[in-house]
Amino acid sequence: MKLVAIVGSLRKDSYNRGLAETIKERFVQNIELEILEIGQLPHYNQDDEFNPSELVLEFKRKVKEADGVIIITPEFNWSIPGVLKNALDWLSRVDKVLIGKPVMTGGATMGIAGTLRAQLQIREILTALQVKLLPPVGNEILISQAHTKFDEETGLLKEEATLKFVDDVVERFVAFIKE
Repeated sequence: MKLVAIVGSLRKDSYNRGLAETIKERFVQNIELEILEIGQLPHYNQDDEFNPSELVLEFKRKVKEADGVIIITPEFNWSIPGVLKNALDWLSRVDKVLIGKPVMTGGATMGIAGTLRAQLQIREILTALQVKLLPPVGNEILISQAHTKFDEETGLLKEEATLKFVDDVVERFVAFIKE
């Protein structure tokens, strides 16, 4: 199964990137997970949507060819980062590669709300984009106090209870895709 992950943080040592890398490592036997880079995508401009850059075309192609998408977002000012919204805007235009695509969300933060507000906002956006969204009940990866749950050297999630929960959610997402 081929999945792509879109991480809404550009920070090199991002906990959200670490979450994507953790999923990739833990499911290497069952899933081919590619973490897509979104930091170099040009700002969405409707004037360019019918003649996008090669970066945009490649990004959209990888999402279109994937069996599912994992979107992992930090929370900035009670919202999703602009770079993530920009990537979603590109995916929503012209060929609309997200329509009907299975999607799950997750996020990590040093705060106590675990990206709850950002994920609520992203669910609104994804509903407008007509994705096949993994139902939230029992599947909300909201990692709070991330600075205590990730290994400083590897950047990977280390806290056992959270790892077990993430594993369970990813397994449910894989089953959701197969349905």
